[in-house]
Amino acid sequence: MQASIDTLVVVGVGLIGGSFALALRRAGRVRHVIGVGRSLANMQRALELGVVDEVSTELGAACARADMVLLATPVGQMGALFGAMAPKLPAHTIVTDAGSTKGDVALLMREHLPEHLARCVPAHPIAGSDLSGAAAAQFGLYEGRRVVLTPLPESDDDAVATVRALWQACGADVHEMAAHEHDSVFASVSHLPHLLAFAYVERIVARADAERRFDFAATGFRDFTRIAGSHPEMWRDIALANRDALLGELDDYMAGLNRLRSQLAEADGEAMQHTFERARDARNRWYQRFLRGQ
Repeated sequence: MQASIDTLVVVGVGLIGGSFALALRRAGRVRHVIGVGRSLANMQRALELGVVDEVSTELGAACARADMVLLATPVGQMGALFGAMAPKLPAHTIVTDAGSTKGDVALLMREHLPEHLARCVPAHPIAGSDLSGAAAAQFGLYEGRRVVLTPLPESDDDAVATVRALWQACGADVHEMAAHEHDSVFASVSHLPHLLAFAYVERIVARADAERRFDFAATGFRDFTRIAGSHPEMWRDIALANRDALLGELDDYMAGLNRLRSQLAEADGEAMQHTFERARDARNRWYQRFLRGQ
């Protein structure tokens, strides 16, 4: 399907939303992009960089002209945004998002856009960076990256096909999941690792001799803790939004950690080695698949 749209409204013109707009421009799939955001400085920068053609602080007025609206904001802000756009949305307009959790987005769409669900297609592009703002937007961010769509039961085939085709035009590998499966999978492979990294570094900071310990931290510490440098507010919101799935993952991880503690306490080197080898082999298999997908 060679989908294209006339007017795209991007709410939150940063790395994710801005890169989507740039990639669609390069692919010739969008004619006009309107950026909506709270920071006038960021909106002006998006305009200067050619990420958008027009900027607005009036969400409803911008959405009244949209063929598609992409919410590239924290999920915690989406309820108010859906509510603000609801009275102005044309019947044909597709509404999608780029949030890291999907069950809560589906609930917000049902709450605020009950008459528009056929044109709602939740999505999650799996791409990121430590950079933010319009200046972080880049044409090739999504090339070879995965995007997960979690259509609602009410989502019509045309809306889903259009969102799929536009992400594919950005170079993405598009998959579909149910929202609950998405949130379970990402609690395991994304959300839990962030909590572990934050908790581990915080425990070192709490030590009286923390600076002495940091003085001797090297590449292993760097690699394990890289994601502890992520945005605290954003990850607070993600954790709370996916609380039930994440609590289950935490319980399972703590059980595994307790097993390893018992092995260590009992000096059971054979069991420890088996645990380490199983983990190493699984990680190496994953990494080879990851490299082939780049």
